[in-house]
Amino acid sequence: MGEGAARRPYAEGRIDHRHPRRSDPPPRVERPLPTRPGELVTPSRPPRPSHRPAHGPRRRALTATVPLALAALLASASPAGATTTGGAGAGDPYFPLAGNGGYHVAHYGLDLRYDTATRHLDGTAVLTARATRRLTRFDLDLSGLKVTGLTVDRAPAAHRRDGQELVVTPRRALRKGQTFQVTVTYRGTPKPVTDPDGSPDGWIATDDGAFVAGEPQGAMTWFPANNHPTDKSSYDITVTVPQGRTAVANGVLVGRRTHQGRTTFHWRQSEPMAAYLATATVGTFQVRQYTTRDGIRVYDAVDPREATAAAPVLKKLPSVLEWESRLFGPYPFRSAGSIVDHAPDVGYALETQGRPVYDSAPDLDTLVHENAHQWFGDSVSLTSWKDIWLNEGFATYAEWLYEEQHGGDSAQKTFDALYARPAGDPLWAYPPGDPGNGANLFGTPVYARGAMVLHALRTAVGDRAFYRVLRAWASEHRYGHGTTADFERLAERVSGKDLDAVFTTWLHTRGKPSSP
Repeated sequence: MGEGAARRPYAEGRIDHRHPRRSDPPPRVERPLPTRPGELVTPSRPPRPSHRPAHGPRRRALTATVPLALAALLASASPAGATTTGGAGAGDPYFPLAGNGGYHVAHYGLDLRYDTATRHLDGTAVLTARATRRLTRFDLDLSGLKVTGLTVDRAPAAHRRDGQELVVTPRRALRKGQTFQVTVTYRGTPKPVTDPDGSPDGWIATDDGAFVAGEPQGAMTWFPANNHPTDKSSYDITVTVPQGRTAVANGVLVGRRTHQGRTTFHWRQSEPMAAYLATATVGTFQVRQYTTRDGIRVYDAVDPREATAAAPVLKKLPSVLEWESRLFGPYPFRSAGSIVDHAPDVGYALETQGRPVYDSAPDLDTLVHENAHQWFGDSVSLTSWKDIWLNEGFATYAEWLYEEQHGGDSAQKTFDALYARPAGDPLWAYPPGDPGNGANLFGTPVYARGAMVLHALRTAVGDRAFYRVLRAWASEHRYGHGTTADFERLAERVSGKDLDAVFTTWLHTRGKPSSP
């Protein structure tokens, strides 16, 4: 963050995965980002504090078995031969239909063909899954696209649509513990979903391709999925686009070939990933590839219209990752990078795994924020959307720490400026530990007050214990999931202190605390 950069006010809206950047021009009003104290920006619709930039940048911990355990809890045992269904929804209080019970997807193989002129998508999805109970029927999440074929273990399977649910009845019941393969062919013109806060996510068409960002619901707009953060999988994503366009997804580029005017890109994401963090962004990009001194493979794709503004920020990525690794522990993935699109109608950035996607050139705060999510949100994922502060509060506090350690304001000064806001300010509208509903996921209390929770914790336990807590959270829940209660227990265990008053005051109580 360069000296003299204008501070982006915390706004009531999406900030992170939609995190508006600081800049002199007025922010896009869609999802302003609560990054720092300052004047309140009131967007035309409820903003989402995400490190999705509104005119700039934006948007762990149980074990890998959590998805299986959760799915198993959702369904009760049934006698042999009885009809047993997987259930629509994973039981999330904010998004009841998100995800599905009865199975865990281990791997997605996605083969896509996108025509940038007609905006038509043809897809084949091969899901390798394991039943967590006996299944005579199960659901996938898919929005809008037409299913043209569906098999389970190569046998045609009956299927029907019910809203966002693709209901599948295999020819033979699936045994508990059985590994099975579902192949879905589909086509159509993808359309983004509108989130409860009014913002779009999913497959969002642009003038030269598509901006693909799925938090919280959008994955189902471009592939059939078990669309909840508790179900994490590996991915192979193959995208064929007109020659001259580039398709950028997660992980490592393992293949590229051009034939008869079209180019196919094959990406492989080996580490577990939640469906909402997948991307397959398409556009006209300038590409830069290199390897950091820590062995991380970096792939940057930048729209030429954003290249001049993006260059000085993106060149700092290796040093940002090194700094974050010192604070949080080893970088969790083999690959990193940035997708900088020119998508003025989107209004946010998102921490797509290993390679955040930005709707325009990010500023340094957003780069820090989105890459902090690689530890907090991507490697360590949510168990429920209610706990979104574990993503956004942590990534926002990473911004504060970066500024503090690079010649800017101290985290204490930022905290004090926020605390000075009056009791009626939107900052105090709801507790970060329970935003109340999906429309509030990306609001100022989640980002700014979520970061204040961490600063209050740091003040209570001291720097040494605080950084041990952050590293323990990232390492003990690496590639897994976590809840707010898990974090509270871990913080008390690692620090050796009773922290009930800190968490009750800053995380769980509505309104402005009586003292800082």
